[in-house]
This record gives sequence, structure tokens and C-alpha cells, in this order.
Amino acid sequence: MMHNKFPNIINKDGQAIYFGSIINNEDKLSFFNDLLNNIEWRNDVVLMFGKEITTKRKAAFYADRGIEYTYANKTKKGLLWNAPLLEMKQLIESYTKSSYNACLLNLYHDGNEGMGWHSDDEKEILPNSSIASLSLGVDRKFSFKHKTTKETFSIMLENGSLLEMRGPIQKNWWHALPKTSKVISPRINLTFRQIINTKSQ
Repeated sequence: MMHNKFPNIINKDGQAIYFGSIINNEDKLSFFNDLLNNIEWRNDVVLMFGKEITTKRKAAFYADRGIEYTYANKTKKGLLWNAPLLEMKQLIESYTKSSYNACLLNLYHDGNEGMGWHSDDEKEILPNSSIASLSLGVDRKFSFKHKTTKETFSIMLENGSLLEMRGPIQKNWWHALPKTSKVISPRINLTFRQIINTKSQ
């Protein structure tokens, strides 16, 4: 299996497999521009401490027909896949040997935008399933924190790289994208997921 060639960077309570860059240099910029211009980006609105907060980062959710996803107390209905996303989905599935029916995209304009500690453990996500994270644009640090021991671990996610999280990692670890004033360029992150379709026709 292809996983054997790549290291599990989390050594317990789940798997985080870093494949490095899976996209050639010519395609990285092409994919980035395709997504920047053809995704229906919106500022995310999340509920924090009882108040609605509009994030600086922008987000979008694409999926198979009928798929919905709720996070931060907001429900998103999946937009239908476009050609660049389907191409990337097929590429990622060839590496992870898993299939995905949804993709959450985030656009971080610079290092002043990030994501705090969280787990992708919403009830719609198939338990212990593969979540594949593709990074395009500027390199950014990505951190893990164990929920019990509080140990931390960080990795630099490079342009065009794939990180797969699977097994009980969401139950045992938080992850985050720390803010940094050193980064002045944008990054697009795509997380392909396996969502339980409760409204399948």
C-alpha cells in the first residue's frame, strides 16, 4: 500500500501521514489560480461564545448532491463539484486509497489569518475516516496537540503538499494553523472528507 512509503508523523492515538508535495511545479500555480477565481468564496460566519463572528478568512463547501455539513453551529449545503476540484479529488484518492464525497476549502489571505485548536469530529463525518488536506500557496506551519498529554508537534505544510489524517486522531488530538506576521502571501487549503449523507435520495 502506498502509505508504507510515507511516514506517520503522529506516533500514537491516530495517524497523520505527510506525503509532501504531490503536484508538479507547473500545476501548482495553475490550480491555485483556478481555485482563487472559480470557487464561490464567502467570509465564514461562526458562532463563538454566543455571538456571530465573521472571519477574515474565506471558505466554501463543495460536495456530492444532497450533502450538508454543520460546524461552528452553522450548516453548509454543498455546492456541486467543479472540474478543478474533481481533478484534485481524483489525484488525492490515488494517494490515500480512500474516497471522499465533500471538500471544505479555506482561503487565508496572509499569516494574520489562521485557525485555533480544534478537531474535525463533527457528527456528520464518518468516524475514524480519512481526511485529506491539500495545501496550495505559501508554506504554513501546522500544529498538533494531544488532548490528554498536551504534547505538541508541528510540521511545515509546503505548497502542493498532502497531509492525511485518519483513525482515532480526531478523538485524541487537536490541530491548528497558527497565525504569524512573517507570512504575507495567501494559502488555500482543501480538506476532503467522508460525510455521512443523511439526506441521500
